Amino acid sequence: MDVRAFWSPSVRELVPYVPGEQPRSAGLVKLNTNENPYPPSPRVAGAIAAAAQQGLQLYPDPESGALRGCLAAHHGLESGQVFAGNGSDEVLAHAFFAFFRQSQPLLMPDVSYSFYRVYCQLYGIVAQQVPLDATLQLQVADYAGRAAGGVVIANPNAPTGIALPLAAVEQLLRDHPQCVVLVDEAYVDFGGESAIALVPRYPNLLVVQTLSKSRSLAGLRVGFAAGQRHLIEALERVKNSFNSYPLDRLAVAGAVAAYEDTAWFEQTRQAVMQSRAALVRALRGLGFEVLPSAANFVFATHPAHDAAQLAQELRAQNVLVRHFHGPRIAQYLRISVGTPAQCDALVQALQRLVAVPGAQ
Repeated sequence: MDVRAFWSPSVRELVPYVPGEQPRSAGLVKLNTNENPYPPSPRVAGAIAAAAQQGLQLYPDPESGALRGCLAAHHGLESGQVFAGNGSDEVLAHAFFAFFRQSQPLLMPDVSYSFYRVYCQLYGIVAQQVPLDATLQLQVADYAGRAAGGVVIANPNAPTGIALPLAAVEQLLRDHPQCVVLVDEAYVDFGGESAIALVPRYPNLLVVQTLSKSRSLAGLRVGFAAGQRHLIEALERVKNSFNSYPLDRLAVAGAVAAYEDTAWFEQTRQAVMQSRAALVRALRGLGFEVLPSAANFVFATHPAHDAAQLAQELRAQNVLVRHFHGPRIAQYLRISVGTPAQCDALVQALQRLVAVPGAQ
């Protein structure tokens, strides 16, 4: 018997998102899932421990009010202009359902976060991919004049790492006033310009961020959206029709502590950006072409070496990087920025793999 006979037709057709490998063996240099190489603020563990001492027998605040207030104050918004969820992936999923179930297509780059296409398939949204240019950069003019039921971009983009200036994001908003423009800013704190400042001026703007990257809380699962109140209300309606309690007490306590420690945030993000600059120099010295990155990863290709083969050979040397088989990017490696020691281990492994015989 085909056990898939129990599946609904929709499930049979799904092509799920495949996350980066989370190995169980020790000793690997893990540069494949864009985690922050530094731990979260020391305040986080204390806040979680304190929250664990009382109230766990009770449901958490369904509105995550303490976190929303903290985020709003930090970004100069009202708490009603902020929505919190279980990681930015859940926030994105709710946003796709809330805003993009329309007859007109959702515009998105052809090279971007692959979960966008999964959400479209899951919810029956028509996805229209707009090609990046020959240098893998997004050109806002390519979106103008297209019928659209929505626009979604990652800024900085993933997996390229290239960021759009804020003026370009604003042009997208002006070009598509009839639909929601969702800007996914998972990596914005590593060199991009956040569009949150534009929220009070544009009723069609929704900005999504995560605490997984620049706040080092990938293991806690906290994300949020910023937008005008009518957009946040739509997200709340979806959330309360799916899971009224997406964030537990420990996650809220840890997230607030992480956001309040601005000194730690600044110190660690600067360390990542410094390591990124050094890594780019080292890779280019080995003959790699590296795209300009405003994220905590780099996207690199070597004209003389197959990317998939390099990824396999690196893994054999206990170094994990991410390789995608998609069109236009199959010869690139996405390499997360690690600590200086981790980046050095990667470069040393690559030196053994790409060095020209006889070169000094």
